Amino acid sequence: MTQTTGSDTSRVRLGAAGAAVTLATLVTNALAYVVPVLGARRLSAADLGALATVLALGAIAAVPGFGLQIAVAAHRARWGGDGAGRLGLRTAALTGAVTLALAPLLTVLLRLPAPLTLLLATTTFATVMAGRWLGELQGDQRFLRLAVAMAVLAAGRYGGLLVGLLLGRGPVTCLLLTTATGLLALPLLARLAAPGTTAISTPGAVSTGSRDDQPRSAEPGGPVPRRLDARQVSTACAATLTMLAISYADLILARQLLPAADSGAYAVGSVLTKGALWAPQVVTLLVLPRLARGDRRARLVALALITACGAALVAAATIGGELAFRLAGGADYLHLADTAPIFAATGALYAVVFMLVNDRVATGARWPAAPLWVATVGLAVCAALVAPRTVTGVLSCALVTAAVTAATMSWLVFRPSHRRTTQRDRVAAATGQTGVDGDSPHTQTPRTPSRWLP
Repeated sequence: MTQTTGSDTSRVRLGAAGAAVTLATLVTNALAYVVPVLGARRLSAADLGALATVLALGAIAAVPGFGLQIAVAAHRARWGGDGAGRLGLRTAALTGAVTLALAPLLTVLLRLPAPLTLLLATTTFATVMAGRWLGELQGDQRFLRLAVAMAVLAAGRYGGLLVGLLLGRGPVTCLLLTTATGLLALPLLARLAAPGTTAISTPGAVSTGSRDDQPRSAEPGGPVPRRLDARQVSTACAATLTMLAISYADLILARQLLPAADSGAYAVGSVLTKGALWAPQVVTLLVLPRLARGDRRARLVALALITACGAALVAAATIGGELAFRLAGGADYLHLADTAPIFAATGALYAVVFMLVNDRVATGARWPAAPLWVATVGLAVCAALVAPRTVTGVLSCALVTAAVTAATMSWLVFRPSHRRTTQRDRVAAATGQTGVDGDSPHTQTPRTPSRWLP
């Protein structure tokens, strides 16, 4: 009876954590949406174009922050402890320095005011640095605090912009204000991620599973070093960049290959793709620490949830295709209603791909996103040389690419791993060592049961 009650309570905690993270994600997306809408009403066309360009550059420059978060979360879930401080600072400083070095070139090529490109380096530093503390909270499975931290980061990234726009200031002043709010958010994030109840048994803390679900070796990648290093962060950053590239590849190809009207229609349809892609990402965020610890059941449950979410969205797009396009772009695009389920299916398949890529990153696989680069090249070749130059032609290539990539990643994740690990296991058995890094049981750092309370 006690075990059943604990399991039910754990599910309630997990549901609350998922709802909180989802709400924080919605807040972030809402703030990101309000900025260009408000900017269109407060700025001239030239100033709005400059600000939008800088924000797009900032989104690209922030990719190392997401990679840092994934690497820190996976390593912390597997080994616990600290060690991310210096590496997080170096990652943020390096990204900011590269952005600063590119500032003169960006100023000339994109015809931007020099202060905007210089301020971009500072905002990039703050955004990337935040990835360290978000990763610590995610790895410790303190998801309620993670949700608060995500909201704080969103306020830091967009709060200054909104204040500046409401005051009627120009792009430079707006970005200066958002630089200040972004830097001010960092101490708050550090405070939220400060060690608290994670490693201490506290009243009311709930374990996420039974004894059988406790941390174990993750098979796919072999030995993973106990100390977080630059290789792990760079691997996660590269995987994040690859996921971003493949999710936007069809939209870019449509812009290049289709007439202007058709490329605009494709952009409207891609809203459905992005919706189906990002809707279930909270599942990937919640399950990543379990994936890092080799929890097969968590992997299967996450995959089932993401697949079910995708199927529901495809069914909704099939039934309400006209409504979906009316909401996304207006009555001018209702003639594409029949393609709504295809756009949604493409996004749903990429959601599966992203979860599996995160699984391979978390378990230390080599070149975890290599199939995505191959798929991106294949998509470009197919769209340019094979498919007809129509919306459905490019969309069909995107759907096939997503399906093949999902199948490939599924095979890589679920294929039998005993052939790759047998030799390492023999060596470990001969030397009396256990653990993914060859340490003896007496030297390994035990991980406490994960907890849903902040």
